[in-house]
Amino acid sequence: MASLNTFSYAEPQSPAESREQLILEHLPQVHWIASRIHEKLPGNTSLEDLISTGIIGLINAIDNFEPSFNVKLKTYAEYRIRGAILDSVRGIDGIPPHKRKRLKQVQSAMEKLEQRWKRVPSEEEIAAELGLPVSQYQEWLVELRGISIGSLDAPLNNEDSLSLLSYVADKEENSPAILLERAELQQLIKEGLEKLPGPERLVLDLYYRQGQNMREIAPIMDLHITRISQLKAQGILRLRTYIERRWPTLRGVY
Repeated sequence: MASLNTFSYAEPQSPAESREQLILEHLPQVHWIASRIHEKLPGNTSLEDLISTGIIGLINAIDNFEPSFNVKLKTYAEYRIRGAILDSVRGIDGIPPHKRKRLKQVQSAMEKLEQRWKRVPSEEEIAAELGLPVSQYQEWLVELRGISIGSLDAPLNNEDSLSLLSYVADKEENSPAILLERAELQQLIKEGLEKLPGPERLVLDLYYRQGQNMREIAPIMDLHITRISQLKAQGILRLRTYIERRWPTLRGVY
């Protein structure tokens, strides 16, 4: 009869060891997702920073994963890794530092008023919340006319432009996590557009869907081109505020 000494028994792993092993096993997933997103960002973006952020998303996924999610850990981790990285690149929007503070002030005012009154605030209400005359707030909008959500702020007929959806995934990538993100984002944009005041929604529709420029839109709406720029900027700010509260991390469970 074989001696017990001839058998090898593996020591059971501690929770910490198991967690460490899962992190190591999924690191290639972080590198792959970060690299794909990095390809679509400005050349001065640090891949190492994206990877570091992705690792945080991976750890978050491992620590919060539950079998009741009815998805594989790999799929759930992909969703959280991509979400963490996309959160980190929202600031890559070409806005000069001196304008970023003003941008945050406007978005904060919009969000506070929406939460307070459960509706979209008017231009006058936003100006009052900021403690500004309406005319000065409109000057702010002109200064912020170059704002975007990701790279959404480019005409759809510009072949060199990237839509916000381009940050989510390539068309050929059809994993459950990516399909979820794409569908969720498309739905959020649709909902956000529907909540915009009529003039802002029309400006964005003419600009993005119909490929009209500011000078072409002005006579259509019988408004000065400066006013069109203000409406466009305000519409983008509302969309940006709406989407940033809900995407991509959302609830973390699906």
